[in-house]
Amino acid sequence: MKPSILAAAFMLLAGIGPTAALADSTEASCEVYPAGEDHTDVLIPCRFYQAQGHVVITRSDGVEHDLMPDETTAGNFTDQHGRTVYRQSGLGDQGLIFRFPDESVFVYWDTSALAPADPDSPTAPFTTADYDATSLLRCRAVDATEFSNCPAGISRMEDRQASITVKSPAGEIFTINFMTDFVNAANREVEARLDGDTWTVIINGEDEYQVPLAAIEGG
Repeated sequence: MKPSILAAAFMLLAGIGPTAALADSTEASCEVYPAGEDHTDVLIPCRFYQAQGHVVITRSDGVEHDLMPDETTAGNFTDQHGRTVYRQSGLGDQGLIFRFPDESVFVYWDTSALAPADPDSPTAPFTTADYDATSLLRCRAVDATEFSNCPAGISRMEDRQASITVKSPAGEIFTINFMTDFVNAANREVEARLDGDTWTVIINGEDEYQVPLAAIEGG
């Protein structure tokens, strides 16, 4: 996702009104839920555009949502049919939610879920075409007793540093940065400790990842 569209999205969430001179668009993926339903099989490509608070969501199924902001109430919009639409932030930095009278549209900045799964690649959606290496990291909820595997893509840097992009057990994709003097992850709380040759990383007090030094430093 382009940095400018991410900044625009967070400015919208922060309640900055239509005076903000921002304009950009990005490819996204959209889940469409019928009103009152908590399950959907509809995941389609879409495009998200915003400028000065005006939002347009163009879906690959031919539906377009043209949303003008309510200048009196942050997060409220009126669509091209005159209906009230509510924007919510329940996806964190993964995307935005728009509540329409007849359906909800979850807009995700990450589009990797749209690609066909590769049954021969356990580290999908990460490939060595985009990363220096891929791996399966041991991961679990902090209150779980058993580990599972989370796919990851590794971008290595000088001085034995790396940024590792991981797909969490919940399906969110984010990056953990292993720098010389710190370990962090954007928009997430990180606790990290080095035990022998393995980093143990706790994200938001909820999920644990074990990252071997060999994954960070390479061979």
